[in-house]
Formats: sequence, C-alpha cells, structure tokens
Amino acid sequence: MNPLLATLGGKLAERWLNMLVLPGALFLATAAVGTTLGHRHWHDIERLRTALDDLATRPALDRAGTAALLVALLLLAASAASLAAQFLAGAIERYWLRFGRDPLSRALTARRARKWRELDTRYEEAYGDISVTEGRPWAPPEVLARIENLAEARDRVALHTPARPTWYGDRVGAARERVHTAYGVDLAAVWPRLWLILPEQAVRQIHSARDSFAAAARIGAWAVGYALLACWWWPAALVAVCCAAVARSRAHDALDLFAELIEAAVDVHGRELAERVGLTGAGSVVLADEVGERMSELFRKSG
Repeated sequence: MNPLLATLGGKLAERWLNMLVLPGALFLATAAVGTTLGHRHWHDIERLRTALDDLATRPALDRAGTAALLVALLLLAASAASLAAQFLAGAIERYWLRFGRDPLSRALTARRARKWRELDTRYEEAYGDISVTEGRPWAPPEVLARIENLAEARDRVALHTPARPTWYGDRVGAARERVHTAYGVDLAAVWPRLWLILPEQAVRQIHSARDSFAAAARIGAWAVGYALLACWWWPAALVAVCCAAVARSRAHDALDLFAELIEAAVDVHGRELAERVGLTGAGSVVLADEVGERMSELFRKSG
C-alpha cells in the first residue's frame, strides 16, 4: 500500500500545483505588479525594483517563522484565486451551453438564425448553378469554390438552424438532431445506457474532450480576472484579450470533438445496445429507425 499511497499523493500534489497554485500565483504576481506601477508608471521597471528592495529590507522577513507564514498565506491566496476562477468557469460553461428564454437570449438566437438562413439561401442559390452533363453534375471551379466557402461560413454559424444564443449550445443540439434523424434515437434517453457499454478507450477520449472544454472555460475565467485587473494596470487587458482568444478557440475545438465523439459512439455502439436489450438480433448490421424509436420509448419508460 505504501507505494500506491505515495503515487497517489504525488499525483494529487502535482494536480494541486498545476491547477491551483501556479495559475493563482501568476495572477497574484500580476496583481502585485499592477497595483505597484499603476497606469501612469505601467512600464517603470526601476519603480518595481525599488518596491522589491524596500520589501526585502523589512526586518520581519529575516525571521524564518514570518517567512514561512508569508509563503503559506501566498499559497492559500493563490489557491483561493484559482478556486474562484474554477467557480466562474462553471458559470461560463453554463453560459456557453445555455438555452435561454430571456429577451437577450431570444434576440441573440434570432440574429444567429437570420445570419444562418441568409448564408443557407446563398448556398442553395450557388448550388443551383451546378449543371448536369452526361448524367454527371458539373460546375466551373470558381462555382465549386464559392459553394464550399458558403457551406463553411454557414457551418461556422451552426450545423442546423440556430435554436440557442451560442454556437456551443447549437453544436450539442446538432449532435442530438443528427442522431435522431439518422436512427430515430432520443439521445437524452439513450446516452446514459450507451455510456455503460462503451469501451474504456472511447470513455477516455470523451472524458478528454470534455476536460478540454472545461479547461477552456477556466482560461476564460482568468480572462475575466485579468480584465478586472486592467482597471489598475492597463497592460493586464492585453493578457485578458489573449486568454479570451485562447479560451474561445480551445472551447470551439473541444466541444466540436466532444459532439463528434458522441455521434460516433451512437454510430458504432448503438446497434450493440439495441441487441443487449433485445430489440434487434445479432445478425443486424445497422440500427434501423424503428429500432431506435422503440429503444428511445423503452428508456424513457413511456410504455
């Protein structure tokens, strides 16, 4: 047991250091620099050096007990700042995935839907320029390039007509709609049961994508913290902008991968789940619509 406990203790200490202490300590150091320099002396290195020299010459810091207490307080403060960022990250995740019915959410959803329909109309018009020659579709290269660009622009807004105020919420909703269209499966009812039969590798990949999305939300939370710090030291606004850009990019990629993995899990293991609950035979190759609908009804306990 001793080697096992030592290994677990080392991993916990490493996780505590990486997730709590280091990000919080960096934020506290930036806050200390910002409050020392301020807007007027934002780049005055000599002023910062003088403040550090004055701090180092204080008699209380010569005592080992005082220094140890100061280090402990700094570690606690860094951990507290990181915990606050994690709490804010949870709120950011809910904001990204929200399905709001308030006036602002409805307005954002309507604006995204108008943009999506406009791009979809232009895509359909461009697609109509494709002609059929000798039984095969043909179009000039510039027309094909325009169709591809319009499809990419439309999909950047949403894969389906937007029903939520953010891309993130619509991406998860698109996964549910695509699964239902392909197999007649209610993903909300089937997913908890499908999760139980997924192989370990698939579970790890889905967990990894979900953790990446949560990590992006934490970076977004730090962006909020540095934006508040910019009230005292404006260069912190640059850090906030960089953090926000990184958070947005990583969250987009992570959630897109997460939704793709969910669809892939249904594609690969949906028939296996139907077989296990006795709704299809072992010789079936695909998950038919009627089987998916019966499986959804069964798991909804709808009789």
